[in-house]
Amino acid sequence: MSRMKTKAMSKQMKNNLITYGLVIAAYIVVEVLMRAGMVSSLIKGLLVPLCIYVILAVSLNLTVGILGELSLGHAGFMCVGAFAGAIFSKCTMNAIPVAGLRFFLALLTGAAFAALAGILVGIPVLRLKGDYLAIVTLAFGEIIKNVINIIFLGRDSRGFHISLKDAFELGLEPEGEVIIKGPQGITGTPNDSTFFIGVLLILVTLFIVLNLIHSRTGRAIMSIRDNRIAAESVGINVTKYKLLAFTVSASLAGVAGVLYAHNLSTLAAQPKNFGYNMSIMILVFVVLGGIGNIRGSIIAAVVLTLLPELLRSLNDYRMLIYAVVLIVVMIFSWSPKCREFRERYGLKRLFNSKKSAKEEA
Repeated sequence: MSRMKTKAMSKQMKNNLITYGLVIAAYIVVEVLMRAGMVSSLIKGLLVPLCIYVILAVSLNLTVGILGELSLGHAGFMCVGAFAGAIFSKCTMNAIPVAGLRFFLALLTGAAFAALAGILVGIPVLRLKGDYLAIVTLAFGEIIKNVINIIFLGRDSRGFHISLKDAFELGLEPEGEVIIKGPQGITGTPNDSTFFIGVLLILVTLFIVLNLIHSRTGRAIMSIRDNRIAAESVGINVTKYKLLAFTVSASLAGVAGVLYAHNLSTLAAQPKNFGYNMSIMILVFVVLGGIGNIRGSIIAAVVLTLLPELLRSLNDYRMLIYAVVLIVVMIFSWSPKCREFRERYGLKRLFNSKKSAKEEA
């Protein structure tokens, strides 16, 4: 029994190392190509967003694939992290002149606030399941976005001031500054996000998610996904583990939000950028990559982010081709005959969907 357990652990470690290795290898290849001048400015501008979408896809897969609950409010947690991290950075630019330390603390701040939002949202909504859970999480995501959309936050020597009307209602002193400008969002955040930091955060996200999946906690979460009644019958606290997975997923979305807000200081982190379209796009990455398949989520996020830009030269036909690719990949991932083809030619692991708790154990 112990030999089988040791063999399973070594197999898991090998799979994890392959996933880490693929990310590191991709980073090295891109760096070499950039130093050789073979990467266009358009692709360079997409490198940090690629890292953001990978983190979002992997973190959402923790809720959708591992926990087995459909969440459509992931962009809301990203929004909370983005604004919390951006506010922290803007307020501490003079107090913490070291950019690396300030950005690290901003990441922790964004993750903490997103986790808190995940707890507040998760406590009531995780009692639901299926379509009801999806609708309620979508509503919460829109509520978060619209609440931030009407907030005007300013700061002067007297402290912070909040208004729900406009910036003039803040009553700031002449030397004061408006931090959140309502629908205009936040501008002027430090441009601390880099491709290296993005890849580093992807590795941290993978480390957290993969170790959680293969731990006792992860097996408990997957047992709830496979059979909630059976999990309750053996003493598993369903509410505790569901809330834990949901909170970790929300916290990692907050990290992606901080990375987004610090990417281009000349662009605003606007609430409208975190609407349901963003949540649906992240869910598309998860579904096309394979529900429960972390490596597939990474590949899907990268391919589907790069594809529209690589097809830009085709003008009017690029979105048509993009839609056709989505349909083909969906058929290849979920059609029974295509599944038989993948098993026959050894492609099952790459496009694998969620496994049962028994297989993971």
